[in-house]
Amino acid sequence: MLVFGGVLTLALAGCTTDTGGQAFPDEPALASATRDAKVSALPTRPAELSLHGVDPCALLAAPQLDQLKINSKPRAAAEPIDGPTCVFDSDAVEPFHTYYVRTVTADVEEWITGKRRKNSMTTEPKAIGGFPAVTNYRDAGKPGDCETLVGVAQGQTLATRAITVTAGAFTMPQLCEMSAQAADMALQTLKARN
Repeated sequence: MLVFGGVLTLALAGCTTDTGGQAFPDEPALASATRDAKVSALPTRPAELSLHGVDPCALLAAPQLDQLKINSKPRAAAEPIDGPTCVFDSDAVEPFHTYYVRTVTADVEEWITGKRRKNSMTTEPKAIGGFPAVTNYRDAGKPGDCETLVGVAQGQTLATRAITVTAGAFTMPQLCEMSAQAADMALQTLKARN
């Protein structure tokens, strides 16, 4: 009996109930599930609104520019970002800020699951005017800009970006709200054209 007890003690000595670690879900599987959930949270597009031949500088009308406090004449960006890009400045009275409106040949889902997705960016699904949209921003450092991307047609995205020029003038939620407001206005103009 003593020999058996010694063998049992030695056998149990190599076992422990505390491994000192925790079980975590597989990172790629967890990230994939999160992206899939975000895509499924996007509403179904109620119509196809083509951006072909659309000048982004014409997507915000004079009354909308007044609401956004834009005081400068809209101008084509010197360096377009992924397609035709227009710059709208509010630089008469502080806090100074700028909007970029652009038309992109890509599905809005690409910012969640595709090649346009960046780990450094926070993407949140939403709806703008009933259309699938994504809010895209960097959630680290001082708030600088926030972009709203609206999937207006298969393979076409309307993007509006609010950028603070006066440092520290806006919080990230304010910039995202400004961007969403500009996106909604541009979408209403686009709807009226189609």
